[in-house]
Amino acid sequence: MKVLVTGGAGFLGSHLCERMLDDGHTVVCVDNLSTGHEDNLRGVADHPRFHFEKLDICHPFDCGAVDYIFHFASPASPIDYTRLGLETLDAGSLGTRNCLELALRHRARFLLASTSECYGDPEVHPQPEEYWGHVNPIGLRSVYDESKRFAEALTMAYHRYRGLDTRIVRIFNTYGPRLQLDDGRVISNFLRQALLGEDLTVYGSGNHTRSFCYVTDLIEGIVRLAASGEHLPTNLGNPKEFTVLECAQLVLAVTGSASELVFEELPKDDPRQRCPDISKARRLLDWEPKIGLRTGLELCLGHFRQRLAEAGLLQP
Repeated sequence: MKVLVTGGAGFLGSHLCERMLDDGHTVVCVDNLSTGHEDNLRGVADHPRFHFEKLDICHPFDCGAVDYIFHFASPASPIDYTRLGLETLDAGSLGTRNCLELALRHRARFLLASTSECYGDPEVHPQPEEYWGHVNPIGLRSVYDESKRFAEALTMAYHRYRGLDTRIVRIFNTYGPRLQLDDGRVISNFLRQALLGEDLTVYGSGNHTRSFCYVTDLIEGIVRLAASGEHLPTNLGNPKEFTVLECAQLVLAVTGSASELVFEELPKDDPRQRCPDISKARRLLDWEPKIGLRTGLELCLGHFRQRLAEAGLLQP
């Protein structure tokens, strides 16, 4: 196929571009580089079936006929989407509409990268796809939560009213190489701080939970969902739950760092617990994660050391 990946220079988008090329497809990657980085594409930039275009999907665009559109363009880390609040809302609304129109024009299939943030600070645990969520629609995180919730509604509307062949993946916490060093996510914060010998910052008591999925496991699930006939949202993530304290202790063990833990106030609307119910993915896609957190952290170390060295913060 010829596939279009929006946000393809981002963390997940760049891994998806690689996987699509490995599977024999031709890939058109578009990104405005507001949060993505061309460095993420250095491994595929010279591939004969890869083409990159710098553009903003919030303006109508057309890169020619494609068979599949993977819509991943959006600021996604807390630091980025609170810094770029209006741009985040635009990506979920105007950007999604433009991508859906492009899919209609070329009769392409369409997959939306949504998020577990649609569940907000959940009152149901673990979170199944049928749960509608507990979201503050005007809080600091709302620019991201509501942009994705609207993008889901828009995607389903194009499926119901325009007959578009669509998929929706709700992505839970994912980590791996190419995470930004300073994006505010738990794993990237802890690894950066541990490798630099800084204290690890734990927000709140550290007893709130997250479920961490290694990036290659997630991409495998996305590929399987894309090939399925499922139109309703599907959770993808690791159902193994860790407290933030447990994660910090694992990072210290894997890095061998002597860093201490310091505790700061929990950000407003930060979820107390987050864990996917992946029963649907197991049944529908025969999928579940294979890489445990300790192994995944070990796989990340080389990338983080290299990026810190390139930034002049760590000796090569």
